[in-house]
Amino acid sequence: DGVDVPELYAGAASMAAAWKTTAPELQAALTTAAGRIRDFHALQRDTAVRGTADLGLRPVPLRRAGCYVPGGRAAYPSTVLMNVIPAQVAEVDSVVVATPPGPDGRAHPAVLAAAHLLGVTEVTVMGGAQAIAALAYGTATVRPVDVIVGPGNLYVQEAKHQLSTTVGIDGFAGPSDLLVALDASAAQELTLPALDMLAQGEHGDGSLVVAVSPSAAVCDSLDQTIRRLIVERPSVGEAQFAIVEVADAREAIAFANAFAPEHLELIGAEVEALAASVRSAGCLFVGAASATAFGDYLVGSNHVLPTSSAARFASGLAPRHFRRTMAEVRVGEAAGRLAAAGAPIARAEGFEVHAESMEARVGENPAL
Repeated sequence: DGVDVPELYAGAASMAAAWKTTAPELQAALTTAAGRIRDFHALQRDTAVRGTADLGLRPVPLRRAGCYVPGGRAAYPSTVLMNVIPAQVAEVDSVVVATPPGPDGRAHPAVLAAAHLLGVTEVTVMGGAQAIAALAYGTATVRPVDVIVGPGNLYVQEAKHQLSTTVGIDGFAGPSDLLVALDASAAQELTLPALDMLAQGEHGDGSLVVAVSPSAAVCDSLDQTIRRLIVERPSVGEAQFAIVEVADAREAIAFANAFAPEHLELIGAEVEALAASVRSAGCLFVGAASATAFGDYLVGSNHVLPTSSAARFASGLAPRHFRRTMAEVRVGEAAGRLAAAGAPIARAEGFEVHAESMEARVGENPAL
């Protein structure tokens, strides 16, 4: 990172000091966001043991989780909340946050403040592919983890990809994207979707922002509104914008399902009525008031979402990423019946001792 890091771990005192110097309005905002995120993710915690006493599935939390919080373009305390809270809800034994050092060689105060709010005890000041490797393999000073979650740049994502057989990975995050589907009724107020699209552009170069509508008038007016608003918003950067005209509202939804966006907004009565038809989106925002930005910060859903059309098969970060399901078997009195059926299968596959192993549980075996 081109800096000297005086301390690999930010201690409890540093985190407490960062919280103390955080502006009261940001403290209040982070506290509100944390509460909403925790409440929503608590609904997703699966603790039920399924099956019977003899054959069941038991969900168990992972022992240790690594949460990566980027620090390239800016500080992201919201990502601390989005990464750590699902792990805490899942009852992971220990959580470590990894975040790149700033110019002074220390973690950003806003990141430390968010970690303090959540009661995190380990924050490592390291970033990039090297941080992912340290979390996966462990070093003399970093204990290895069972799963690594969180967004990051291409180097971070490539490291996660290469280490995906060594440690659990939540997914591989590419450039952020947004699709907005609007019908003709949305023409009354296009400033809102235009701002949503421009806001998505703030995520940086490569961000893909698309609008789709069956109304030619909406397409034209939205394009003009974006061009007007972008002039005074330099933070939008070099995102790619596109506006696509389709035949009707159903084709708009079909387009969305094929695109499988990270974020999908439906604005207008016709497209909103088809919300249940959406099958492929990282997170669905229904209605003109439901800006994607709410999901980025505090509505309660997670902002670590599948990108690059991965919403066809993947979901957003959740407690399930920090738990695994383990089968628990107690054969007991069924051993004879199961051995009679299992032994012929084992012998057909050439595994004589497998058959013996099952048959040894029946007959004169004094252990039964």
